[in-house]
Amino acid sequence: MKANKLTALLLVLLTVTGCNGQSNSTNNNQKTNTMSKSIVIFFSHAGDNYSVGNIEVGNTKIVADYITDIAGADQFEIVTHKYDGMAYMPLIELAKKEAAAGELPPYEGQAPDLSAYDTVFIGGPVWWGTYPQVMFTLFKDINLDGKTVIPFTTHEGSGLASCASDVKKHFPKANVTKGFDIYGHDVRTGRAKVEKWLKGLGY
Repeated sequence: MKANKLTALLLVLLTVTGCNGQSNSTNNNQKTNTMSKSIVIFFSHAGDNYSVGNIEVGNTKIVADYITDIAGADQFEIVTHKYDGMAYMPLIELAKKEAAAGELPPYEGQAPDLSAYDTVFIGGPVWWGTYPQVMFTLFKDINLDGKTVIPFTTHEGSGLASCASDVKKHFPKANVTKGFDIYGHDVRTGRAKVEKWLKGLGY
């Protein structure tokens, strides 16, 4: 009789332990799924930049990495090789011509599938009052209807310029928030500023 009771007790303990293990696994999966609902889409220009000189990592890339780390977001970088190796002055002259002509330079690869995300951060430098034209190329290929869209910029005095309003024009059915901007020369020591902004958004 005692042996039977001991066996029954062991079976109960094993069952409870198994259920707890399954519950923990489920909770971990739920946390991962929640974190994956945000994505950072950005364009960043390395090389010769105003105020910071020749940089290996673009200013916007650094901010995008901060957001990705703090908010637990995924990331998609808009890549084009059109501006590789260009000095700052020729680059801004080219950017001015692209903006005036409404040119849409191609980007590498394919547009991301955003169906799993409900929050999309969109960031880039400010070139002639708005985002670089290659970002608008991507905008034609994505659908942000019903999503929360959070613009951000790196700049040297332009703030958000017309970036947020231009995003609203391209995605009228999205919930486009006010946005965030930071000086390019401040980004390498600006993680705390990004953290404060994201904390205000609930991250």
